[in-house]
Amino acid sequence: MPTFPVTSSILSSAHLGQFLQKKYGLRDNTSCQLLKAGVNHSYLVTDGTQKAIFRIYSLNWRTETEVREELRLLTLLQENGLPVSYPLADVAGTFIQELDAPEGKRFGVLFSFAEGEKLLTFSEELHSTIGQIMARFHQLTHNLKLNRVSYTPQLMLVDSLAFVKPFLPADSAEMNFLYTTQRYLLDEFSKIDRTKTREGIVHLDIWFDNLNINKENQVTLFDFDFCGSGLQCIDIAYYILQIHSTETDEAEFRKKKESFLAGYESVTKISEEEQNLLPMLGLSVYFFYLGVQCQRFDNWSNVFLNELHLKRLINLRVKRWADFNKITVN
Repeated sequence: MPTFPVTSSILSSAHLGQFLQKKYGLRDNTSCQLLKAGVNHSYLVTDGTQKAIFRIYSLNWRTETEVREELRLLTLLQENGLPVSYPLADVAGTFIQELDAPEGKRFGVLFSFAEGEKLLTFSEELHSTIGQIMARFHQLTHNLKLNRVSYTPQLMLVDSLAFVKPFLPADSAEMNFLYTTQRYLLDEFSKIDRTKTREGIVHLDIWFDNLNINKENQVTLFDFDFCGSGLQCIDIAYYILQIHSTETDEAEFRKKKESFLAGYESVTKISEEEQNLLPMLGLSVYFFYLGVQCQRFDNWSNVFLNELHLKRLINLRVKRWADFNKITVN
C-alpha cells in the first residue's frame, strides 16, 4: 500500500542530530531537541558546551532565493557588529541544507545561538538599547533591497484580508471593522510623502519573542524570517505596538516607548512624517499578521485559530490600538 501524502511533518530530532553531526563535523554525543514547531521548526543543537539553532523552513514557505537573501542580510549585519544570530556553514562551506521531508523538499539552516533568555517585560534602559540596535540596522540597510517580499499596501492590507475572509462571517461586526479600516489605511498610504520617509530593509518582527537578553543585559536579535523591503519606520511602529500589548499600564507604556525612541534617535533621527505614520503603520502590521495566521492554518495555526480567536484578537488588540491612537474610521 503506498504511503499517504502529507502536507506537513515534524522531522525526527534523533535523525536530524545524526545528519547534523556529519554535515557540520559535530561530536558523536551531539544532541538535537525540537524547540518549536511553529511557522518554521526550530531545534536546539548541543555539542558539548556549544549550542546552535537549526531551523527547518516549512514546505513552500520560503524559496531558496528568499532564504539566501535572509542569510545575506544576516551576514552583512554580523560583519558590521550588530548583535544578531547569524548562519553557520557546514564542513563543505554550505549554508543551506536540503531535506527530503515526506511532504517535499524543505530547507534547513544552522544559526548561532543567541545567549540569554526571552523576557516579556524589561527595563527602560533595555528598550533604549533595542532602539539603538534597530537604528543601526536601519542605517546600515537604508536604500538597500532584498530579493524577497516588499511590504506594500497591497500585501499588508489587501492580500492579508483575503486570507482572513474565509474565517469570519461576512456580516460580522469584526469583518465590517476590517473592511472599513482597510479603506482608511489604503487612503493613508496614498498620502505618504515618500521624500520624508526612509526606505530599505526591515525585520518586521522585532519583539520580545525574537530577542534574547543575557545577564549582562546584552541583546541579541534573531528570526529574520519576515525580513523584506519597505518603509523602515514600519519596524518602529511594530515595536511600539508590542510594548503597548505587554504594558497594560499607560504610564509604564509611555515611559518605555519614549526610552525606545530616545535610544533610536541617539543614532539616527525619525522624521516628523515618519512619527505621524506610526499609529496607522502599527494597525497595518496587525492586518498583515492576521493574514499570516489565516494563511498558515493547515500547517501551523489550526491549534489555536478559529472564529472566536480572531474576534478576540480584533477586539482586544487591533481595536484597542486604534482607539488608543484615536484612529476613527467610517
